[in-house]
Amino acid sequence: MPILNVKISAEKSPQLTRDIATLLLELTSRILKKKPEVTAIAIDYVPPDSWIIAGVPLSEQNKNSVYFDIKITDETNTKEEKAQYIREAFAGFARLLGNLHEESYIYVQDVRAASYGYGGLTQEYRYQHG
Repeated sequence: MPILNVKISAEKSPQLTRDIATLLLELTSRILKKKPEVTAIAIDYVPPDSWIIAGVPLSEQNKNSVYFDIKITDETNTKEEKAQYIREAFAGFARLLGNLHEESYIYVQDVRAASYGYGGLTQEYRYQHG
């Protein structure tokens, strides 16, 4: 039941949106073992002239960038799984966007089960009531 919030430095494109969603859904289910049917992805586009790294817009650097965070229930994934996820997501975005700036961020947030849920129920409640 993770939620992924994605920001990319690109012009909005239905095809790119589909490609990003496909990439992230595949990685999230394969590496983090999250169920695709309860995975949500929200994608925002930021024009490259509005994304600034080291005081210079990406449009002037001829680079692209991405930031995304994923919220997962704490203690459901290992450090190795999270490291692999970050590594493969970065590589996937580099393929999709090209010329990816090193200052592109992926943040896996471990959220306490009692503080996180969907459909009005916490993950802790779901765990306790199987």
